[in-house]
Amino acid sequence: MSNTAPSAHAGLAGPSLKPMPYATPTWIDIPAIKVAAPLISLGLNDDGTLQVPSPGPDYDKAAWYSGSAAPGQPGTAVIEGHLDSARDGPSVFYRLGALRPGDTVAVTRTDHRTAIYRVDTVKRYSKTAFPTSTVYSDTDTPSLRLITCGGDFDTRTRHYTDNTVVFATLTTAIAAPSPAAPSSAAERRVTAKGSADRLPMGGAE
Repeated sequence: MSNTAPSAHAGLAGPSLKPMPYATPTWIDIPAIKVAAPLISLGLNDDGTLQVPSPGPDYDKAAWYSGSAAPGQPGTAVIEGHLDSARDGPSVFYRLGALRPGDTVAVTRTDHRTAIYRVDTVKRYSKTAFPTSTVYSDTDTPSLRLITCGGDFDTRTRHYTDNTVVFATLTTAIAAPSPAAPSSAAERRVTAKGSADRLPMGGAE
């Protein structure tokens, strides 16, 4: 699977772009930070926070919040991923904070279409003052939020103090073949050697 997002010339873009029908996402490419990873679907914990990929074979995958809009649909699609782990080091969204406005994010879906988003801004929020509505509320047009941990690591709580959030807008919808699953955990990890009625509470862990 190439890290390069499909060419915008292959599909619809700009004012003529129409929202895509519902289909669950399977793969995410972020060329600027060399992310090419499978997507799993997760929901909410009992306390209303986002579930996160558990230790094991899914840990270094990105996760689509199944209560959010499907990528390409009107509303806000939410995808999260771990920053790192004590055992394995950098994880799928380790370099998420390095994204800049204009970078692209490609999300491939089960219907073999790919939703291409353009990064609008990258923000960092304290977990104690996380702007839930700003991040998770649906937008009129198709938008995307990418979320991971950030800030300092609190050795007492064993968690990072902040969340990094990428805000992006759909620009292109194209046909694309389904990507092949990576063959090993090393290929899944990207390292430097990173419309719901009920909104999640806070950011991702």
